[in-house]
Amino acid sequence: MDSRRKFIQQSSALGLSHLLLPNFLAKASPKENAPSSKWADGSKLVVSISMQFESGGEPNNAESPFPQNLEKGYRDLPAKTWYEYGYKEGIPRMLDNWDRLGVKVTSHMVGTAVLKNPQLAREIVERGHEAAAHGMNWSSQYNLPYEQEKKFIKDGVDAIKNITSFNAIGYNANWLRRGENTLSILQELGFKYHIDDLSRDEPFVIKVNQKDFAVVPYTLRNNDILLIEGKNFSTDQFFNQVKAEFDQLYFESQFKRRMLSISFHDRIGGTPQMVKSTYDLIKYVQSHKGVSFKRKDEIATMALDDANTIRE
Repeated sequence: MDSRRKFIQQSSALGLSHLLLPNFLAKASPKENAPSSKWADGSKLVVSISMQFESGGEPNNAESPFPQNLEKGYRDLPAKTWYEYGYKEGIPRMLDNWDRLGVKVTSHMVGTAVLKNPQLAREIVERGHEAAAHGMNWSSQYNLPYEQEKKFIKDGVDAIKNITSFNAIGYNANWLRRGENTLSILQELGFKYHIDDLSRDEPFVIKVNQKDFAVVPYTLRNNDILLIEGKNFSTDQFFNQVKAEFDQLYFESQFKRRMLSISFHDRIGGTPQMVKSTYDLIKYVQSHKGVSFKRKDEIATMALDDANTIRE
């Protein structure tokens, strides 16, 4: 009986140690890897915010919250006003919110939207935010021949430059759908990075035309157009989803370099309820030590200059 009791006690202790082992490793591993997990500026985690400036550049009868049952030959007039909200109310409200929070963002600008609302485009840059290129209009580019795609991209860049004097070095294709030639064209035109990639939670560097080119990954799961419009999330659901993402990435930042990417669109993220929810979310993120907010051009430059950046 004694030997049986001793065997059970030993087995129980061994089983308990097995259950505790993962927790022990979780606590021990970050200390070992912490020095190499920091960003070049000492940050534990970097937050990258996108503010899409698209409204005013949409085609007639573009997708909207309204049923797609309009007869051919008619304009979707209420949908047009939904887009107008983006530049009349959405972006101005978001700009004030970024100022309150003390953060700078990257605004991906459609060329035709910039030309329609030049003063607003200038204000975005004057308030310290990055102007990045988002094509000349909403048409696809992945199916264009090389020279046509190059003109499509350059026309958008020129619109931004002529209106805001900002030299765009970052690119975002319509729905992320770049073509086989897009990166070569971007490198040729002097871009430093693109965001049409979902494969990592940190920036990385690739070779394009035998030169380094940065990738600052985008997001769908922290994106208002997918969650609010696509899945009909409430602002509470949006808040909790992005908060959960941040909490996990912040934990992982003990092990490796991490980046949280959040995306807002002018006519969606600029509504009163979304701006209030965004304010609460950013204040929560800012309450954590070692978190910094950076524009994507800053993130790309830091990634390109850092020998510890992942290279593919």
